[in-house]
Amino acid sequence: MDPRVLLDASWTVPPVPASGSGVAWLRSRVARFSEGPDHERRRAIVTRALAGVDPAVLRRPGDPVAVLAEALGVPRAVTGDVAAVARCHQPHVPVEPGADEAVARLVAAFGGVWDEETANRIGLLVQACGATRAAIAGAVPPVPVTRRVAPGGEVVEVDLAGAEFGVGRHACPGREHAVALVEGARLFHRLHDDLLVLPNAWDFASAAAFARAGFPAVGTTSLGVAAAHGLPDAAGVAREETLALARLLVRLPVPVSVDVEAGFGGDVRGLAAELHGLGVAGVNVEDGRGDRLADPAGHAAVVRAFKEAAPGLFVNARVDAHWLGVDPGSTVDRARRYVDAGADGVFAPGLRDERGIAELVAAVPVPVNVLAEGDVGRLRELGVRRVSTGSLPFRAALGAAVRTALAVRDGGRGPDDVPGYAEVRGLVGG
Repeated sequence: MDPRVLLDASWTVPPVPASGSGVAWLRSRVARFSEGPDHERRRAIVTRALAGVDPAVLRRPGDPVAVLAEALGVPRAVTGDVAAVARCHQPHVPVEPGADEAVARLVAAFGGVWDEETANRIGLLVQACGATRAAIAGAVPPVPVTRRVAPGGEVVEVDLAGAEFGVGRHACPGREHAVALVEGARLFHRLHDDLLVLPNAWDFASAAAFARAGFPAVGTTSLGVAAAHGLPDAAGVAREETLALARLLVRLPVPVSVDVEAGFGGDVRGLAAELHGLGVAGVNVEDGRGDRLADPAGHAAVVRAFKEAAPGLFVNARVDAHWLGVDPGSTVDRARRYVDAGADGVFAPGLRDERGIAELVAAVPVPVNVLAEGDVGRLRELGVRRVSTGSLPFRAALGAAVRTALAVRDGGRGPDDVPGYAEVRGLVGG
């Protein structure tokens, strides 16, 4: 069906019966599924709500629904309920179990009033859910079809392939906002178009210092985070500490990538969704399991789970073969498997040989990441697109702290190039 019919007033949206609660209530109150005066009145509500949101504030990493929710004045944590409703928002789709309860919670989050104002503000989040995530994943168009009632009375599907974004009488009133959400979600990905040098922090102050120094993004070091809390690295026991740090780091004005070891076991989908909902831009997830390597098929499933739960998250699949000195010849095969599972990048710590680096770069269609163990200029020439400092800054800080304390004990003085008290307070807004 030619999408130009969307401009014809004789082709209308399918009617939705009135209802007093749940998904059916939402369908019957939003501009999306209405015509005539009802549509004009409800669209005006949407337009007013969007007018109060500067698109610039939406250009932030993380789950686009969470970003938009925060801008609309509701908790970022509504993303789960929005997703539940979005899956069955269309009138021709059966209502899923739990979706009506999700609508009730969303109404409560927006102030508790079951009226058109609330319905259309919720509708903004619901409509942003699938469309922006599809756009982030590269789908063109992000909404492939829509439904209309033809002049003869039959309901038909209109193929939107090749149509302009938001075409028709019901044109999207938030095009600029949608574009901003997608740009924010893709910001960290775009940093890999050139060589990204990523410093790895272990607490808020170190991350803030890196951001203030001009680094365009900041990562975390699992060793630093675990050791700072008296925990062993790569043992899967620092999940809560990692999440707590992530909640702090998303306050920074730069994208944040979090090292999640092997996923900390358990519900990796929940972990991915929670991190992305907080505003985290990326994760490192490693295939090392202590002193051995994971089965590559099993680890590919972990990578796939992260991407399916949070499609906009930059998943950097870490191949630990060189790091552990276990079957380094499997690096390329493992990398390919993880890319096939959806990985956005491949990280090979311990890979230092130029020939091996070049081979890996040539073997995968995604950015390759190595540790800062060689000349950055040469790594760029080899095609590397990300260089991580790993735990080096954390270990360097420990060494400097001990040397400083020893110097004071022995009658000397500390180094002259340390940040001042006021400067450190300034990192946290003090």
